[in-house]
Amino acid sequence: MYKVFVNDKPFFLTNQIVKETDFQLFLLESTDIEQLVIKMFNNKIKKCYLYYPDEKVILKKLKEKIPVQRAGGGFVYNKKGEVLFIFRNGKWDLPKGGKEKGEKMSHTALREVEEETGVNALKVTKKLQKTYHIFKRNGRYKLKITRWFEMTTDFEGIPLGQAEEGIEKVAWLNPEQVKEALNNSYENIKLLFKEEKFL
Repeated sequence: MYKVFVNDKPFFLTNQIVKETDFQLFLLESTDIEQLVIKMFNNKIKKCYLYYPDEKVILKKLKEKIPVQRAGGGFVYNKKGEVLFIFRNGKWDLPKGGKEKGEKMSHTALREVEEETGVNALKVTKKLQKTYHIFKRNGRYKLKITRWFEMTTDFEGIPLGQAEEGIEKVAWLNPEQVKEALNNSYENIKLLFKEEKFL
């Protein structure tokens, strides 16, 4: 099952029909994804399931219905065990950005972290999960699939946010501060912190 966020409202791609309680069930094959997304953006639908019988191709079926943007991002630790955060659009987030043609996803993630935060001397330590969310740019809805990587750095300087990307501040947060920041973050970012056993 895949969890896709529209703002912070989820829809689940599933190959199982479950009894409806607090959500609606739609057939992926026949659903107009854009109309569904608009309803979710407008709070007319809070949570729903999109059903398709074959789990192996369920994500492929969704990608046929909406343009995809691939991105790479970093879950970066410093020597003190603090995590690198950026603050943009009124929320705490992790650095990430779009993949360039021919680029390996790990290189995308390393490049984007350095560009968005000024932090260098980065080393990928492991692959983390992918997250999925739908956003609107230039009047079109797109599915952003972000591949996350755990990273470490010996960087000792002062991080600097990339102004042209709308990054207002960059901060190293300790575990207590992370919990506070996640109260004003995105659901897919919280999923990563669950994976990293922060929550």
